[in-house]
Amino acid sequence: MRDHNFLTEMNARHLWHPMAHPGEMQATPPKIITEAAGVRIRDMDGHETIDAVGGLWNVNLGYSCEPIKTAIADQLARLPYYSAFKGTTNDAAIELSVKLAEMFGPDGMSRAFFTSGGSDSVDTALKFARQYHRLRGEGTRTKFIALRKGYHGTHWGGASVNGNPLFREPYEPLLPGCFHVPSPYPYRNPFDEADPERLAHLCLKALEAEIEMQVPSTVAAFIMEPVQGAGGVIVPHESFMPGVREICDRHGVLLIADEVITGFGRTGHVSGSRHWGVRPDLMCLAKAITSGYFPMGAVLAGDRLAEVFEGERGAMIGTGYTYSGHPVGCAAALACLEETERLAVWDRAAAIGARLKAGLEGLRRHEAVGDVRSEGMMCALEIVSDRAARTMDPARAGRIYEATYKAGVMVRWSGSNLVMSPPLILSEDDADRIVAALDEGLSAAG
Repeated sequence: MRDHNFLTEMNARHLWHPMAHPGEMQATPPKIITEAAGVRIRDMDGHETIDAVGGLWNVNLGYSCEPIKTAIADQLARLPYYSAFKGTTNDAAIELSVKLAEMFGPDGMSRAFFTSGGSDSVDTALKFARQYHRLRGEGTRTKFIALRKGYHGTHWGGASVNGNPLFREPYEPLLPGCFHVPSPYPYRNPFDEADPERLAHLCLKALEAEIEMQVPSTVAAFIMEPVQGAGGVIVPHESFMPGVREICDRHGVLLIADEVITGFGRTGHVSGSRHWGVRPDLMCLAKAITSGYFPMGAVLAGDRLAEVFEGERGAMIGTGYTYSGHPVGCAAALACLEETERLAVWDRAAAIGARLKAGLEGLRRHEAVGDVRSEGMMCALEIVSDRAARTMDPARAGRIYEATYKAGVMVRWSGSNLVMSPPLILSEDDADRIVAALDEGLSAAG
């Protein structure tokens, strides 16, 4: 590795960062992370912090999971790569497909298609939805509906169903036939409805009205995150996702659950869909499938789709990726899921998440905290300049982010939100330290 002075000088000069203004990154260079262990990271200057971001929602098992590292090394030594396209496969891919069918069987999933990450998984699920309807003789079902504030990756299809214009407007026109309905976000919604249950009812009515407006026979699927992550940790009322399932069933619309963040325990259950007692038709997975140790993703499907794709009228799956079923990624995932089950991290996410939520609720004493949202190990503080008017304050959020980092905790700064998605192996002391550092940050910069 080059020395400290070289890296400092070259920081952001040649590297364009995702979701960032290149000029801003050059003017205010990003933090250079050089080491990590357990739930802690260390930057190039030796400053150590708790990683309350968990990488990017994905390092569920922390940075010292030796079984995953060993599995990667062993697989590299034995078979570093081979294609899973027609006619060939590898043993790790087969084993992982079986493991996922077992793990997500309670969600109704029985088939797996492997991708290189979450954006791949979303685009693949959208394709599968259209192909499913075409195979059933309903080729007019081509449209997609999603939630405002939803985030579904960066590929063309995912960007088209994203519910935030920041991720859409620079690349428009995108995929035609994509529509959005209000999110069940009690703090900010077009109905001015603060009661979560009543708001869920209004959002469900809006979904059904949109399906009817588009004509049900033209709608392929509704896609949603069980808990919206990048949108600011928007937790729906418990009636919302079951209501979505009922509406989709009534109109012949597939339900795609984007579980890229919520899969593998983050909400306190194996899947976010199971958290709400719902079986989707398609499930998008990535991130924690390898705890971030290898780029990997999957789309899971249930018997309903399998019967059509594998039946007499079935057809070739006409999509795929060079790294679909990558043997190293599959080996990493198998080791990761074994550890995930051994540690029962979903139970820890529920317990430590409740402790973290209680601590964050206490931060409402700071006038800058407009809202606190949390489910399992998904948490957010929304920062405002005027609590009564709910005025967003991204600049203040940025100052709090920097002060919190100095106090020993890395959180994610996204607009007016400070978002947390720590590793699911977090201890009680670490959870308390996150709250204490935010308290310091709010006091210093609020």
